[in-house]
Amino acid sequence: MLLRRAVAVLVLTLLGASLAACGSEAQGGNTDPDLVDSTALPDSGVCRDLTPDDVAKAANATKTVDCATRHTAETFAVGELPGEFDDVDYDDTALGTYAYRTCSTKFAEFVGADESLVLRTTLSWAWFRPSEKAWGKGARWYRCDVIGGNSSSPEYRPLPETARGMLSGRPNDSWLSCASGPSVAAGEKVPCSQKHDWRAVTTVKLGAPEDEYPGDRVMESRTRSFCANSVKAWLNYPAEFEYGFTFFHQAEWKAGIRRSVCWAKTTK
Repeated sequence: MLLRRAVAVLVLTLLGASLAACGSEAQGGNTDPDLVDSTALPDSGVCRDLTPDDVAKAANATKTVDCATRHTAETFAVGELPGEFDDVDYDDTALGTYAYRTCSTKFAEFVGADESLVLRTTLSWAWFRPSEKAWGKGARWYRCDVIGGNSSSPEYRPLPETARGMLSGRPNDSWLSCASGPSVAAGEKVPCSQKHDWRAVTTVKLGAPEDEYPGDRVMESRTRSFCANSVKAWLNYPAEFEYGFTFFHQAEWKAGIRRSVCWAKTTK
């Protein structure tokens, strides 16, 4: 049996979002002057045509578009930050941890995915905070957007008119994660609707919320063992098979992730 190891870097810009200089250019492309440095709570249920460069920024003031037209992002949750963040620095890492736990939970509910599927989809989410100028004026809110792509996407794909429930039931292969190449690690990540050699088929749970991070070596060993059994079952117990796995590290564990992803060598 050939073991394939892949160590993924989760989209945790949330734990350290890039903080560019002040001004509209630091708040995304095609900005709306009324949204630049705004202190008001953003609207939910609106759509935008965002790019990876937009998502890399801490704040976003890109103009909204009609959700019936082309868009790559939809705002699915907004809210005021808890009072504990009233006096923290703009780039405090605790903000990212709070945003991850809040947006990831709401994301799963919005798109209709369980905690396994959210790690095996090409969909992802991004969060934004007020601009530094608005933060200085006391603005304390978050905005969660579902995105038509992830950290490996050179560009985002258009979303349907609404992403609500799009992963419920049996999701379309165009929004599930596969890889094309000799291994998961070396392969290009592609939607499963495209030609592929690997498919992210299951996840395995490696700890409870209160557990301490066991260390990289333990994570890798447990993931390898559990994924061997999980993938074998998914493939209906063949005599020989190949599999890969993705395990996360201490930063992701701290954010709340307790699962590793198992990949099967398959063109299906």
